[in-house]
Amino acid sequence: MGLRFRRRIRLAKGVYVNLSKSGSSLSIGGHGATVNVGKRGVRETVGLPGTGLSYSHTIGAGQHQGQAEGAPVQPRQGGGGRPLLTLLGLVALVIVVVGFVSAFTH
Repeated sequence: MGLRFRRRIRLAKGVYVNLSKSGSSLSIGGHGATVNVGKRGVRETVGLPGTGLSYSHTIGAGQHQGQAEGAPVQPRQGGGGRPLLTLLGLVALVIVVVGFVSAFTH
């Protein structure tokens, strides 16, 4: 069993810095929708609070597991996967950002 380290620091309502042995990341959002930005790319997560059900999608990935350093990334074929869930994630993100901004303007 290896040693683990993980720490979450709240900067503002819905904004966190996550620290671990492998690096750091920034999370924005709350229950229902979160966007996490780290060295592995941008990950959006949309869920139904209280159910344990969620969907996570990586938007911009850094180095993929198993991919050699400097190897070209093959473009994806087709329509891009799950556009409806990505759209729902973006809508949820906009709602979170609008709520975050309105909290500081009132």
